[in-house]
Amino acid sequence: MAVAVPERRTSLHGQWSSRFAFILAVSGSAIGLGNIWKFPYIAGVNGGGAFVLVYLLCVFMVGLPIMMAEILIGRRGRRNPIATMALLGEEEGGSRHWGLIGVAGVITGFLILSYYSVIAGWALAYIFESASGAFVEVDSAGVDEIFSGLSGSWIATGFWHTLFMVMTTVVVSRGVERGLERAVRVLMPALVVLLLMLLGYSIIAGDFAQGLRFMFEPKFSELTRAGALAALGHAFFTLSVGMGAVMAYGAYLPAGASIARTSVAVICADTGIAIVAGLVIFPIVFANGLDPAAGPGLIFQTLPLAFGQMPGGIIVAVLFFLLLTFAAWTSAISLMEPAVAWLIETAKLRRTSAAGLVGVTTWVLGFLSVGSFNVLANFRLFGRTLFDNLDFLTSNIMLPLGGLAIVFFAGWVMSRNSSADELDPAAGPGYRAWCFAARYIAPVAVVLIFLNAVGLF
Repeated sequence: MAVAVPERRTSLHGQWSSRFAFILAVSGSAIGLGNIWKFPYIAGVNGGGAFVLVYLLCVFMVGLPIMMAEILIGRRGRRNPIATMALLGEEEGGSRHWGLIGVAGVITGFLILSYYSVIAGWALAYIFESASGAFVEVDSAGVDEIFSGLSGSWIATGFWHTLFMVMTTVVVSRGVERGLERAVRVLMPALVVLLLMLLGYSIIAGDFAQGLRFMFEPKFSELTRAGALAALGHAFFTLSVGMGAVMAYGAYLPAGASIARTSVAVICADTGIAIVAGLVIFPIVFANGLDPAAGPGLIFQTLPLAFGQMPGGIIVAVLFFLLLTFAAWTSAISLMEPAVAWLIETAKLRRTSAAGLVGVTTWVLGFLSVGSFNVLANFRLFGRTLFDNLDFLTSNIMLPLGGLAIVFFAGWVMSRNSSADELDPAAGPGYRAWCFAARYIAPVAVVLIFLNAVGLF
């Protein structure tokens, strides 16, 4: 039987000082390594402008209602994702078992951080490689040798993984306002400034016209069903929903802030930075006669080759890998916060102790991914390395199921009074549109994403 709903809760961890701070934080969570290489690449090879149009439709019809659902649940509960789902599950659905959704989300974020920090560590290492002039006048074999020397050494990769985890843990240990907010207020503007500086260089020194054509020329004949599903999937995955990070951040959102306007601002920032990143990367790629279809290898093997041949390439490379590191850092902070908040509330630990415990545990688990590129490279489960298994489990199974559960709970289990109370204004076409999307469009879309990800559709 459902219990009485209490008066407005207050967060146990403080709150963002403003709606703008929250937008910076959630944008930082959403903007990660995938924005820098994945969106521009999949747009270019799946019809350019045609793909972008389909993506924008998907992100507003699917990504937006799910993000709004996760934020409203977080602000309604004002606790860590596990406690929030248990509390609201009891109030709205008469069962605390809904807390299992929060458990799955916290575990998902924890697992993602364990391997994400390994890739982020490479970006961090490349700042120093670039500054040393390691890529100057080096051919493709030389660039491959530099990357192989880094990834093939568990000591080198482990060192940078360790350093990145320390950076992340220190920020989270300082709390919401002194740690999370202060970090994103510095890192997000710095990320934008770096991106604009690189864009200016790309316009001057790159083949900007060909880069524009690659990303934006509408080639509807090249937009296949697989491309449309890629647009749908990226619209979901790019916003960091389904793993508790947005819910945890939503718990710190001031009561008067509009969830709808805030979510739209985050989506615009996420999409805008992904587009600008493409306009930075591909003109440089085309100007140097490189392969734009290099995928993830574009970052650590293709672009360094271009930087090494360009005038001012050392400075451009340092700025680019600083940009990557800042994007990864803001995302990593959000991945760690849900587990830290849970430990503080459940085990009554001080924040520094909780952050240290989560950081060390994630760091240890991360060495499975570190080893996947060297000493454990030949160890396979289901035909994949440990790194690839963690990526497949979280990205293809846990994230879609988590997003589906969250939007189902907000759309079907929460009462109209509860959701409308958070989504101000309570009535009107905007709220009705969110209800329809959260109940029907988003769940169907996430099921398609899941079936496609596991190879059943």
